Amino acid sequence: MYGILDLSPWQVVIATLILTHITIVAVTVYLHRAQAHRALDLHPAVAHFFRFWLWLTTGMVTREWVAVHRRHHAKCETPDDPHSPQVLGLRKVLAEGAELYKKAAGDPEAVARYSHGTPDDWVERNVYSRFAWQGVGVMLILDLILFGVYGITVWAVQMLWIPFFAAGVINGVGHYFGYRNFESPDAATNIVPWGILIGGEELHNNHHAFPSSARLSSKPWELDIGWGYIRLLSWLGLARVKKVAPEPRIIAEKQQIDMETLRAVIVGRMHVFARYTREVLTPVSRIELCRSERHCRRLLRRAKRLLARDAARMDAAARGRLELLLAESQRLATVYQYRERLRELWERTTPSQEALLKSLQDWCQQAEATGIQALQRFARSLRGYSLAGPPAAG
Repeated sequence: MYGILDLSPWQVVIATLILTHITIVAVTVYLHRAQAHRALDLHPAVAHFFRFWLWLTTGMVTREWVAVHRRHHAKCETPDDPHSPQVLGLRKVLAEGAELYKKAAGDPEAVARYSHGTPDDWVERNVYSRFAWQGVGVMLILDLILFGVYGITVWAVQMLWIPFFAAGVINGVGHYFGYRNFESPDAATNIVPWGILIGGEELHNNHHAFPSSARLSSKPWELDIGWGYIRLLSWLGLARVKKVAPEPRIIAEKQQIDMETLRAVIVGRMHVFARYTREVLTPVSRIELCRSERHCRRLLRRAKRLLARDAARMDAAARGRLELLLAESQRLATVYQYRERLRELWERTTPSQEALLKSLQDWCQQAEATGIQALQRFARSLRGYSLAGPPAAG
C-alpha cells in the first residue's frame, strides 16, 4: 500500500522535494546554462543523466526547450516572443505558460532555426524525442512502486513543478515584478535575491543582462544554487565553465583611455550603466529635485525608475513624465543626456575600433568639463576601467 520504501507522509514530502530539486538542477544546469547558452560543458555521463531524468519527469525534448528559450532571448518582449507577459499579459503567461511553451515547441521552422548544437544521437532521435511523453508514464509507474498510494501525488507534483515555476512564474512574474540590478533592454526582473525555488533562475534580470554567463548571481547577497552545483561538478572534473559575467574593476593609477578601457566599457556596459545610475543620476536627482526629506524619498523612487529605464521601453506616457522631470533641472537633463550619449558608444555602427575609442575619449573629456561633480568623478573613474580575470572554474 505504501510502496517498497514504506515511507511516512512526512518522509514522502521530503522525498518529493528531493526529486523535484533534481529536476530543477537538470533544467537550470543542463537545459538552460549548458545547452541553450553554452556557458559550460558537462561530462557526457552527467549530461546524459540530466537528459534521462528530464525525459522521466517533464517529457521535454532538449532541442525544443532550447529553441523556445533562444527565441525568447532573440525576440524578447515582442509579438514573436513565445511567452512575454508584456505582450500577452501576466495572467495568460501564469495560467497558460505550459500551453504557450507547447505551441512554440510545435513550430518546426523555429525549432530548426534556434536548436543548433543540441544532442542528435541515436537515443535522442529514437527514444527521448520519439517517445517524449512515455517517459512520464514510466515515472508514474516508478512512483507507484516506490511510494504506493502516495505515488500519484508525488508524480502530480513532479509534473506540475516545472510548468508552474518555469513556464509560469519565471516567464511571467520574472518579466513583470521584482527588482533590477541592470537595465537590460527588456523587462526581466529578479524575483527574490535567493534562488531557492528553481535553482537560481529567479535571478532573471541578471541572466538577461549576461545571458551567456554560467553564474546568475551578481550581488554578494544573491544566492545561485545552480552555480553552486556547477562549481561542485567542476571540482569533480565533470564540468568546465566557459564563461561568466565580466567583473569590471577600476585601476586608480590608469589615466589613459586605451583599447583595454574601451573593451572593458563595452563588455561591462551593464555594470557601467548600473554605476552611472547609482553614482551620477541618483545623487544629482537628490540635489536638484528634493525640497524636503519626505518629499525626496517619494520623488526619488519615481525619478529613479524613469531615469534608469531604457527609452526604448517607455510608452508615450512615461516619456512625457520623463520630459517634465528633466525640464525641472538643466543639470539633471545634462547628466541624462550624457548617459544616452554613453549608450550610443555600443549601439552605433562605426567604421573602426579607433573611431569608438575616440568617441569614448571625447565623452570623458567633455563630461569632466561640465562642472557637475558627480559626472566628473564618474568620467575620471571610467579612465581606469578594466576587466577582472575570470574566476577559477573549480
